[in-house]
Amino acid sequence: MAKILTLTMNPALDLTVQLGPLQIGQVNRSDAMLSHAAGKGINVAQVLADLGHELTVAGFLGVDNQQPFETLFAKRGFVDEFVRVPGETRSNIKLAESSGRITDLNGPGPEVSLQAQQALAARVEQIAAGFDAVVVAGSLPRGVSAQWLKTLLLRLNAMGLKVALDTSGEALRAGLEASPWMIKPNTEELADALDAPIISIAAQAEAAADLRQRGIEHVVISQGSEGVHWFSSNVALQALPPKVTVASTVGAGDSLLAGMVHGLLSGHKPEQTLRTATAIAAMAVTQIGFGINDPAQLKRLESGVNVRALTA
Repeated sequence: MAKILTLTMNPALDLTVQLGPLQIGQVNRSDAMLSHAAGKGINVAQVLADLGHELTVAGFLGVDNQQPFETLFAKRGFVDEFVRVPGETRSNIKLAESSGRITDLNGPGPEVSLQAQQALAARVEQIAAGFDAVVVAGSLPRGVSAQWLKTLLLRLNAMGLKVALDTSGEALRAGLEASPWMIKPNTEELADALDAPIISIAAQAEAAADLRQRGIEHVVISQGSEGVHWFSSNVALQALPPKVTVASTVGAGDSLLAGMVHGLLSGHKPEQTLRTATAIAAMAVTQIGFGINDPAQLKRLESGVNVRALTA
């Protein structure tokens, strides 16, 4: 299997509160509370580990509450290359209603100094040559600019690495200029980055063709329950997920990205790559937490994924 590096610049301790219908302005009683060391790149790493790959994780981590992350890394067998910074890694609260609706309350995270940024860039450059792919996922913490991210991505590209990018806003706009190997925005994130509506299949295909001309080989557009669109030089596919009972949508996009990276690095056929990735994402919404806990369930979900050619 592949050796993969994931970069999570702004990880988080996720506190997921399970409850019935949320009553705004009222006292709400929860059914359960679950805490996870998380962040998009870390979530991706957990799924990829379950798929058999070797993972190294890096980014910025607050020293004041690093223990849950270190415990997860040790449990998962991840190589820990995170740069520690003063303060606490941010905490995010996820209100997961029984209907499947999720309300996110995301914390700000620590301020990351220029010295810490230089340390991470140096560490990544030192170790990156040994990897089959690098996944860069999530938002940027305070103090880290989109231009810094672009510079890092350009350096990874210059090293000949396959870079999969999953971010939004200014970070995505800057990241597109670095021409990563793969991007996985949702429809709204890509429309914002391109400053253009891309609702129709024709508009998405046109946008993807432009992005491929810039050097982005794979454009994967996630659309929640409406499925996934994947455009590359010889692929224009749509996958529709099976119907499932939603526990939480947190991590679904991360799971999709992990599945796409897995299929492409493993040399699977395009239809199988997208089918498996979509099934992994469907499985993710049925659970609280990250990873593939039931391979038999994943196989059942794969059989329910509808993959077909995209037509405008």
